[in-house]
Amino acid sequence: MKRNSWWYKSTWCKKHVEAMQLNGKSKRTRQVYSRSLRMLVEFFGKEPDQITEEELQKYFLHRKTKDNWAPNTLRIAFCGIKFFYEHVIQRDWHILGILKPQKEQRLPDILSRDEIQRVFSKLTTFHNYAYLATVYSCGLRLQEGLSLEVSDIDSDRMMIHVHRGKGAKDRYVPLPHETLSLLRKHWSHHRHPRLIFPAMKTNGKEAANTENAMAKAGVQGAFRSAKNAAGIRKKRVTIHTLRHSYATHLLEAGVNLRVIQRYLGHSRLETTMIYLHLTKKGHEDAYQRIDGIMKGFDHDNQ
Repeated sequence: MKRNSWWYKSTWCKKHVEAMQLNGKSKRTRQVYSRSLRMLVEFFGKEPDQITEEELQKYFLHRKTKDNWAPNTLRIAFCGIKFFYEHVIQRDWHILGILKPQKEQRLPDILSRDEIQRVFSKLTTFHNYAYLATVYSCGLRLQEGLSLEVSDIDSDRMMIHVHRGKGAKDRYVPLPHETLSLLRKHWSHHRHPRLIFPAMKTNGKEAANTENAMAKAGVQGAFRSAKNAAGIRKKRVTIHTLRHSYATHLLEAGVNLRVIQRYLGHSRLETTMIYLHLTKKGHEDAYQRIDGIMKGFDHDNQ
């Protein structure tokens, strides 16, 4: 039995997961929220319905001041635990309303188009290349790319229908002609009736009759190996970096921020605006204007 597997078979965990499913939480969100509640239960050594409001307050103080959890870690733990106490056992606790863990504001790393080409050139298998090139050229999240189906490709309108995205929100994204050609070539290798990126057999070939998509760990490992082989030394570079790079490159090409927001599936424009901090577009012109303004000052007379 896997470590901590007892919790995932417990009644409270099942109720927590069911409530999150009804609420439309993604699989990844359900996993991290469930883990947050498990850690709380293990901390006190008793069932979650036996934990008091005062104990919950002490728990978060301990995680923040003693364990020095990062703001994002605290925020995820709080959200998962709050969801349980509000929606599963319906506790109307004051502490749930006042806890506001600070959200870490860190700019993501991005890759230039040259760096992306270098990484892609180091990929050793065509199926990983096809997958990662699609993720980048369409601004997809990791799971969105793996979940692509044949019916999602609208070649007449040159669009991809993303309807298994974060928050269960549908959206359409532009499909570049080169990406369509790449997907057709990749599909011709396996001809799966439904999946664009079906799981692999042990012999390295796609399984035409599988029900599963390519493994997340597999594409992550392939990207990591290619990144290292390409000599990329930026620290926080993952497959999701391709999505950040896509948005930044669109902005640098002059695409309107509202349009980028729609392609990325962001609910709030403020989320998309982070890419304004990642692009150099407009900086050169701004520097020239600043220089022009400052030419009127005579520093020799000061």
